[in-house]
Amino acid sequence: MTAFPKKLSDKLEKRKVSQSLRDLSEKKPLIDFSSNDYLGFAENEIIFEEAHQYLLNQNIKQNGATGSRLLSGNYPLYEEAEQLLAEVHHSEAALIFNSGYVANLGLLSSVPQRDDLVFYDEYIHASLREGITMGKAKAYKFKHNSLAHLKTLIERLKPNAEVYILTESVFSMDGDSSDLMALSQFCNAHGYRLIIDEAHALGVFGSHGQGLVQELGLEEAVFARIITFGKALGCHGAAILGSALLKQYLINFARPFIYTTALPPHAIATIIVSYKHLASIKTEHLQKIIRFFISELSQLKLNAFFIESQSPIQSCIVPGNRTVKTISEKLHEKGFDVKAILSPTVQEGQERLRFCIHSFNTEK
Repeated sequence: MTAFPKKLSDKLEKRKVSQSLRDLSEKKPLIDFSSNDYLGFAENEIIFEEAHQYLLNQNIKQNGATGSRLLSGNYPLYEEAEQLLAEVHHSEAALIFNSGYVANLGLLSSVPQRDDLVFYDEYIHASLREGITMGKAKAYKFKHNSLAHLKTLIERLKPNAEVYILTESVFSMDGDSSDLMALSQFCNAHGYRLIIDEAHALGVFGSHGQGLVQELGLEEAVFARIITFGKALGCHGAAILGSALLKQYLINFARPFIYTTALPPHAIATIIVSYKHLASIKTEHLQKIIRFFISELSQLKLNAFFIESQSPIQSCIVPGNRTVKTISEKLHEKGFDVKAILSPTVQEGQERLRFCIHSFNTEK
């Protein structure tokens, strides 16, 4: 075996020194305060059995998609799932991608064109940033959840081009939300295209978990929404919601969609079944558990250490990789799975314990 490149070894060594080296740890039987499985769908045996039966009822006994959707992988379940997504989310069309990461790469690398401008919240997900980097448009970040700073940037640049504004409805590390109402009004007043990643809002907000955009009634005001199924829906994949023209465009120009093998039938069947279960639940119970957690923080006078959030993501700032890892390990010893989020995933000094609240967590 040849020697490992020294530049790469040096980078790993730096991670070790800074206490930020990542590794794959085995899942332990602890009380879950770390997963994105907000509704408990990922381990729901009824959904598992119904998805299997759904395939049998349609005489689908196939493990893989056999190819990309443009070649041999576009089986009928896809059309059924996308029609369901469009109906549930009050969207003209939906296009399924293999993951949220892939969807964000496909959208942001193909839609904004050369000479267009993209303005994005500084805390957007890494996949959105990388999608922008892969594209040809100029991009500018604005301060987190600051419409005032966004307006200042735009006023300074005075764009005479297509403008895309990008944010998340619930931020994955802070758990807070943009003022989507004000942001959408600003975009509509100036003809800007608003793109919202709803990964952590699906299953959490809206009367039946349709997302924060729908809770606020902003479906018509948004150019594109990204929803992912690997969090509250407990399965896999993602979709971009938008106009029929946007869907047609992505099919033709989003390279991460064009050049990848489609999801297997079982994955699509699970999405369909999970959505049927989503329609039968209400988010009130999850919201009640979140409110109880927040009230306990206040009782214990710990809320000053937490980022304000009404979502399942509750983050306690504990600066320093070594310190936050130590506290996380102590929590594990007590039986609680609470993950330490280290720099460089978050900014240095903003390391944190990230508590994820679920509908299956109890007040006790």
